[in-house]
Amino acid sequence: NHRYAIDGSDPNSYAGILWCLGLFDRPFKPPRPIIGTIRPRSTRSHAKRLNLSRYVARISRPAADGPLRVAIIGAGISGMVAARTLADHGHQVCVFEKARGFGGRLATRRIESGAFDHGAQYFTARDTRFRPWVDSWRQMGVVQRWKGRIGVLRHGQFRDERERHERFVALPGMSALAGHLASGLTVKLNTAIRRIRKKGPKMTLIDADGGSWGDYDALIVSTPPVQAAQLLAGLAPLTEQLETVVMTPCWAVMLAFAEPVCLPFDGAFVHDAEIAWAARNSSKPGREGDECWVLHAGADWSQANISAEPETVISRLSASFSTAAGQTLPQHRLAIAHRWRYARVQQPLSIGCLWDRQSRIGICGDWCHGSRIEGAYLSGAAMAGQIVAHQMPAAPG
Repeated sequence: NHRYAIDGSDPNSYAGILWCLGLFDRPFKPPRPIIGTIRPRSTRSHAKRLNLSRYVARISRPAADGPLRVAIIGAGISGMVAARTLADHGHQVCVFEKARGFGGRLATRRIESGAFDHGAQYFTARDTRFRPWVDSWRQMGVVQRWKGRIGVLRHGQFRDERERHERFVALPGMSALAGHLASGLTVKLNTAIRRIRKKGPKMTLIDADGGSWGDYDALIVSTPPVQAAQLLAGLAPLTEQLETVVMTPCWAVMLAFAEPVCLPFDGAFVHDAEIAWAARNSSKPGREGDECWVLHAGADWSQANISAEPETVISRLSASFSTAAGQTLPQHRLAIAHRWRYARVQQPLSIGCLWDRQSRIGICGDWCHGSRIEGAYLSGAAMAGQIVAHQMPAAPG
């Protein structure tokens, strides 16, 4: 209620709501029937204290002069959450994504007899603002808890994690969560936006083919900070903060085996090796088919080998996995390498999102609010909250 003003167009403060619940007041006698002891005040009494007709007009007006037209560049989790939230508040939203699918690093690569979550492996729900959404997704069957055996792998020795964490995955692949958020939204895939043209308060987007999209009242960019800075150069005083954000790459290798891989874990954080993570993807709920493993290289190795050939990456990381596991692995029947150029943030900004009201441009992403999926979600929600909370009127057009 404080962020989105669900009971009217003017956000009520926490104090105002708690006042209604008795924080600053007390009941008066005599007791009233049915509902107990309260402080009564009739509508006539209220009318002596405030202008009721003005109050009704105030809370009955829309949050803006009309639905805002909002463009969102980037269909990762933060962008999709911002789009979902704004659309649910009645605004007209269009999402532009240069890739052929939405979700960003919330990605699933499907093969004939299996699938790989080759980006984000799972997500947690440590923030109390994020947990209710996760619970609702579980009730709807969108996500499920991954109960695999997780721990630390060092020089062939596996040790269970000291503290168990609830880890969740989407069904049947991680990209399904992005699909759920995108339901009913307008998403333009395979559309790379290269330039923003601003004329007065309106913005027009120009794609790589010279196509024009617009006009929009507000713009949200949910791309990696380097790309956001290039796209918004000279348009908003936000790009200086982006210069402090450093994103590191990650090479991912996907291995499919025709026979089981006999290892005592389903996911491991690997120490003292070229790989930093190994997971039995087929151990996650809802996955069917061959035994599939996903390997993620460490940030330093990925950076040093950013331009390596996929075949070289597969060979090196497969050998690193075998050495770390302390045994020779079965021959894989399929191997795929994928490079995530902007995979992790070294030091998140921890500010939720960036928003410039004058230019009507905002930026969001996991790097604004931590580097996990829940951080991306909260950043997207904060971005939408900035637009809704400011009650920005639509520009005349």
